Amino acid sequence: MKLDVIKLDGGKAGSVDLDEALFGLEPRADILHRVVRWQRNNAQAGTHKVKTRSEVSYSTKKIYRQKGTGGARHGARSAPIFRGGGVYKGPVVRSHGHELTKKFRKLGLRHALSAKAKAGQLVVIDEATSEGKTAALAKQINALGWKRALVIDGASVNENFAQAARNIEGLDILPTMGANVYDILKRDTLVITKAGVEALEARLK
Repeated sequence: MKLDVIKLDGGKAGSVDLDEALFGLEPRADILHRVVRWQRNNAQAGTHKVKTRSEVSYSTKKIYRQKGTGGARHGARSAPIFRGGGVYKGPVVRSHGHELTKKFRKLGLRHALSAKAKAGQLVVIDEATSEGKTAALAKQINALGWKRALVIDGASVNENFAQAARNIEGLDILPTMGANVYDILKRDTLVITKAGVEALEARLK
């Protein structure tokens, strides 16, 4: 699969052969859904907590006698049936994460890359470098028509480019090891450097 390579100034920089096993698959929504769900569940804090009847601040004294009142039998005001009582089976601090095999996570990343390639939202650039000036980079991004873009670089991100991109709304940059399904699908345009393509192919082979 051949794709033209461009420069940040819009000029051409040759072409690149993309691996069909990474960029030429037929995207499957069920695989992408499972990987995104795994990512979001692992990111969830799980710090929500309610007080049970053993934790609310109430006396444990029996509120009225067992018999003769004509009402139901109750032992303590902390019962869930009363206002201010404990909560029955409410959320507790826990991990929402679940397991997903490394093989399946790699498969999900391949399908995410293929989905962007099939939709025509994949751009390969020569390199992601800048002088470190936000205004200059923003001008280039506007000229290229990238509204919400994710840039994936090689093993490391160019420091000046990262600094210039920091204050540009809708532009994010990640090294190859940070590439993930959720961030790829969330953006309208996926931009990969030539070094990023090579690193992704080495990572996902």
